[in-house]
Amino acid sequence: MPSIVVLGGPGQFDPVPVDSTRVVKGTPVAAADNRYSSADGCFHAGLWTSTVGCWRIAYTEHEACTILRGRIRLTGDDGSACEFGAGDAFVIPAGFAGTWETLEDCLKHYVIYEPA
Repeated sequence: MPSIVVLGGPGQFDPVPVDSTRVVKGTPVAAADNRYSSADGCFHAGLWTSTVGCWRIAYTEHEACTILRGRIRLTGDDGSACEFGAGDAFVIPAGFAGTWETLEDCLKHYVIYEPA
């Protein structure tokens, strides 16, 4: 029988390199504590953190996020921009392209679904 996976509390963060060719400004450093992955590898949930910086993104997955600490700005290639801070929850749909800017060191819960 599967066990419940708790997303909060202390964890083990592993570095998630930010591709230097995608960095727009700063020297962002990111890390993740993936707490759950489905057997088929399509669904993931955990914690993610980033220092200040901005980089290009192009989503092939769907991601639901809740910001726990810090502040970020997402700007689409169409120029639309949204800022989120602690307590804000949002979804980034597959196909979204633009920039992720961490304005203040950030910690978020994430849930990712990427069809096989």
